[in-house]
Amino acid sequence: MSEPIIDLQSDHYFMGEALRQAVRAADAEETPVGAVVVREGRIIARAFNQVETLRDATAHAEMLALTQAEEAVGDWRLTDCTLYVTKEPCPMCAGAAVHVRLARVVYGVSDPKAGAAGTAMNLLQFPTMNHRCDVTGGVREPECRALLQTFFAGRREENQKAAAKNRKNENGAPGSPSSAGDV
Repeated sequence: MSEPIIDLQSDHYFMGEALRQAVRAADAEETPVGAVVVREGRIIARAFNQVETLRDATAHAEMLALTQAEEAVGDWRLTDCTLYVTKEPCPMCAGAAVHVRLARVVYGVSDPKAGAAGTAMNLLQFPTMNHRCDVTGGVREPECRALLQTFFAGRREENQKAAAKNRKNENGAPGSPSSAGDV
Protein backbone atom coordinates (compact mmCIF):
# COMPACT_ATOMS: atom_id res chain seq x y z
CA MET A 1 0.00 0.00 0.00
CA SER A 2 1.40 3.42 -0.93
CA GLU A 3 1.80 6.30 1.46
CA PRO A 4 -1.12 8.74 1.56
CA ILE A 5 -0.61 11.98 -0.32
CA ILE A 6 -0.74 15.01 1.96
CA ASP A 7 -3.16 17.46 0.38
CA LEU A 8 -2.36 20.94 1.64
CA GLN A 9 -5.79 22.15 0.54
CA SER A 10 -7.36 19.60 2.87
CA ASP A 11 -5.08 20.80 5.66
CA HIS A 12 -6.31 24.34 5.03
CA TYR A 13 -9.94 23.22 5.08
CA PHE A 14 -9.72 21.05 8.19
CA MET A 15 -7.77 23.71 10.08
CA GLY A 16 -10.63 26.04 9.24
CA GLU A 17 -12.94 23.62 10.99
CA ALA A 18 -10.61 23.59 14.01
CA LEU A 19 -10.65 27.41 13.94
CA ARG A 20 -14.46 27.34 14.11
CA GLN A 21 -14.13 25.28 17.29
CA ALA A 22 -11.58 27.74 18.68
CA VAL A 23 -14.07 30.58 18.15
CA ARG A 24 -16.62 28.58 20.16
CA ALA A 25 -14.04 28.35 22.96
CA ALA A 26 -13.49 32.11 22.90
CA ASP A 27 -17.26 32.67 22.96
CA ALA A 28 -17.37 30.52 26.10
CA GLU A 29 -14.52 32.59 27.63
CA GLU A 30 -12.14 29.66 27.28
CA THR A 31 -8.64 29.82 25.80
CA PRO A 32 -9.46 29.70 22.07
CA VAL A 33 -8.08 26.37 20.95
CA GLY A 34 -10.08 24.07 18.71
CA ALA A 35 -9.48 20.61 17.33
CA VAL A 36 -10.95 18.15 14.85
CA VAL A 37 -10.04 14.53 14.14
CA VAL A 38 -10.23 13.36 10.54
CA ARG A 39 -10.43 9.79 9.26
CA GLU A 40 -10.65 8.90 5.58
CA GLY A 41 -11.31 12.53 4.67
CA ARG A 42 -14.22 12.95 7.12
CA ILE A 43 -14.39 14.74 10.44
CA ILE A 44 -15.23 12.21 13.14
CA ALA A 45 -14.71 14.46 16.18
CA ARG A 46 -14.83 18.18 17.01
CA ALA A 47 -13.96 19.90 20.27
CA PHE A 48 -12.76 23.11 21.87
CA ASN A 49 -11.08 23.92 25.16
CA GLN A 50 -13.46 23.53 28.11
CA VAL A 51 -11.07 23.66 31.07
CA GLU A 52 -12.96 26.44 32.87
CA THR A 53 -16.43 25.26 31.90
CA LEU A 54 -15.85 21.69 33.08
CA ARG A 55 -13.41 22.68 35.85
CA ASP A 56 -11.11 20.00 34.48
CA ALA A 57 -7.45 20.71 33.72
CA THR A 58 -7.43 17.88 31.17
CA ALA A 59 -10.35 19.27 29.11
CA HIS A 60 -8.10 20.56 26.33
CA ALA A 61 -9.56 20.57 22.83
CA GLU A 62 -7.23 17.76 21.75
CA MET A 63 -8.11 15.49 24.67
CA LEU A 64 -11.85 15.96 24.17
CA ALA A 65 -11.57 15.40 20.41
CA LEU A 66 -9.49 12.24 20.86
CA THR A 67 -12.06 10.81 23.29
CA GLN A 68 -14.86 11.53 20.81
CA ALA A 69 -12.84 9.95 17.99
CA GLU A 70 -12.23 6.79 20.01
CA GLU A 71 -15.97 6.51 20.54
CA ALA A 72 -16.66 7.09 16.82
CA VAL A 73 -14.11 4.45 15.75
CA GLY A 74 -14.99 2.00 18.52
CA ASP A 75 -11.36 1.55 19.52
CA TRP A 76 -8.69 3.48 21.39
CA ARG A 77 -6.29 3.10 18.46
CA LEU A 78 -6.60 5.94 15.96
CA THR A 79 -3.85 4.80 13.61
CA ASP A 80 -5.53 6.09 10.46
CA CYS A 81 -6.56 9.46 11.87
CA THR A 82 -5.21 13.01 11.75
CA LEU A 83 -5.62 15.58 14.51
CA TYR A 84 -5.96 19.22 13.43
CA VAL A 85 -5.48 21.70 16.29
CA THR A 86 -5.12 25.47 16.22
CA LYS A 87 -2.24 25.60 18.73
CA GLU A 88 0.72 23.26 19.04
CA PRO A 89 -0.17 20.49 21.53
CA CYS A 90 1.11 20.66 25.09
CA PRO A 91 2.96 17.67 26.61
CA MET A 92 -0.27 16.12 27.92
CA CYS A 93 -2.01 16.30 24.55
CA ALA A 94 1.07 15.22 22.60
CA GLY A 95 1.42 12.22 24.92
CA ALA A 96 -2.21 11.30 24.29
CA ALA A 97 -1.67 11.62 20.52
CA VAL A 98 1.20 9.14 20.73
CA HIS A 99 -0.73 6.76 22.95
CA VAL A 100 -3.74 6.63 20.60
CA ARG A 101 -1.24 6.17 17.76
CA LEU A 102 -2.41 9.02 15.56
CA ALA A 103 -0.94 8.92 12.08
CA ARG A 104 -0.50 12.67 11.92
CA VAL A 105 -0.83 15.90 13.91
CA VAL A 106 -1.37 19.22 12.12
CA TYR A 107 -1.25 22.44 14.11
CA GLY A 108 -1.61 26.14 13.43
CA VAL A 109 0.50 28.27 15.74
CA SER A 110 3.63 27.15 17.58
CA ASP A 111 3.89 27.37 21.37
CA PRO A 112 7.46 28.36 22.28
CA LYS A 113 6.87 27.82 26.01
CA ALA A 114 5.19 24.42 26.08
CA GLY A 115 4.80 23.15 22.52
CA ALA A 116 5.45 19.42 22.43
CA ALA A 117 5.35 18.93 18.65
CA GLY A 118 8.84 20.26 18.03
CA THR A 119 9.00 23.82 19.33
CA ALA A 120 9.87 23.51 23.04
CA MET A 121 10.16 19.70 22.85
CA ASN A 122 9.07 16.94 20.52
CA LEU A 123 7.09 14.19 22.22
CA LEU A 124 5.31 13.29 18.98
CA GLN A 125 8.52 11.96 17.48
CA PHE A 126 10.45 11.03 20.62
CA PRO A 127 12.93 8.26 19.70
CA THR A 128 12.16 5.90 22.59
CA MET A 129 8.36 6.08 22.35
CA ASN A 130 6.47 3.12 20.90
CA HIS A 131 4.89 5.32 18.19
CA ARG A 132 5.74 8.47 16.30
CA CYS A 133 3.31 10.83 14.57
CA ASP A 134 3.97 12.77 11.40
CA VAL A 135 3.82 16.48 12.20
CA THR A 136 2.89 19.50 10.09
CA GLY A 137 2.96 22.93 11.71
CA GLY A 138 2.09 26.44 10.60
CA VAL A 139 -1.19 25.67 8.82
CA ARG A 140 -3.27 28.87 8.84
CA GLU A 141 -0.83 30.15 11.44
CA PRO A 142 -1.72 33.87 11.12
CA GLU A 143 -5.40 33.20 11.83
CA CYS A 144 -4.65 30.87 14.74
CA ARG A 145 -2.16 33.37 16.22
CA ALA A 146 -4.55 36.32 15.82
CA LEU A 147 -7.33 34.50 17.64
CA LEU A 148 -5.09 33.76 20.63
CA GLN A 149 -3.57 37.27 20.66
CA THR A 150 -6.99 38.94 20.56
CA PHE A 151 -8.26 36.72 23.37
CA PHE A 152 -5.28 37.36 25.65
CA ALA A 153 -5.23 41.11 24.89
CA GLY A 154 -8.85 41.21 26.06
CA ARG A 155 -7.94 39.29 29.21
CA ARG A 156 -5.06 41.68 29.98
CA GLU A 157 -7.38 44.66 29.51
CA GLU A 158 -9.96 43.13 31.89
CA ASN A 159 -7.25 42.46 34.47
CA GLN A 160 -5.92 46.02 34.20
CA LYS A 161 -9.41 47.47 34.69
CA ALA A 162 -9.99 45.25 37.73
CA ALA A 163 -6.61 46.26 39.20
CA ALA A 164 -7.38 49.96 38.64
CA LYS A 165 -10.76 49.56 40.32
CA ASN A 166 -9.12 47.82 43.29
CA ARG A 167 -6.53 50.61 43.60
CA LYS A 168 -9.30 53.20 43.51
CA ASN A 169 -11.17 51.40 46.31
CA GLU A 170 -7.99 51.13 48.37
CA ASN A 171 -7.32 54.87 48.04
CA GLY A 172 -10.44 56.02 49.81
CA ALA A 173 -13.25 55.72 47.35
CA PRO A 174 -16.64 56.30 48.97
CA GLY A 175 -17.87 53.17 50.66
CA SER A 176 -14.46 51.52 50.92
CA PRO A 177 -13.27 50.43 54.36
CA SER A 178 -10.51 53.07 54.50
CA SER A 179 -12.95 55.94 53.83
CA ALA A 180 -15.44 54.69 56.40
CA GLY A 181 -12.86 54.76 59.16
CA ASP A 182 -12.98 50.98 59.56
CA VAL A 183 -9.24 50.55 59.11
